[in-house]
Amino acid sequence: MATDGLITVRSNFGPKETMSRLEAEIKAKGMTVFAHVDHAAGAAEAGLELRPTDLIIFGNAKAGTPLMQSVQTIGIDLPLKALVWQDASGDTWLSYNDPAWLAKRHGADQQVQPTIEALSAALGALAKKATTSP
Repeated sequence: MATDGLITVRSNFGPKETMSRLEAEIKAKGMTVFAHVDHAAGAAEAGLELRPTDLIIFGNAKAGTPLMQSVQTIGIDLPLKALVWQDASGDTWLSYNDPAWLAKRHGADQQVQPTIEALSAALGALAKKATTSP
């Protein structure tokens, strides 16, 4: 899955369980879940079919604010988002934006590098807990 700036991890679980595990981990880390967007449900309401595709929007002002203080346009990509989706083969995937790519995209200064590295590590850990068994 080579999409610029997007990290995609295969899950050992189905879409619902992957999302449940991800949301539990987000909350356990003290982050706020702002919203879910169930794209498949929206498609069904429009009379269209879409494999499971669920977006969760979450974050923490303590981590996001320094990034926006560096370059306010990064606010278009915050809060953080993760997409749990199922491909045509029935495999489940979790995708999220690479914080380093976001920083580069918006031209964030080097002062926020520690924040970017911490976000990258946190997202990687969330993804691992959501997609693999302990």
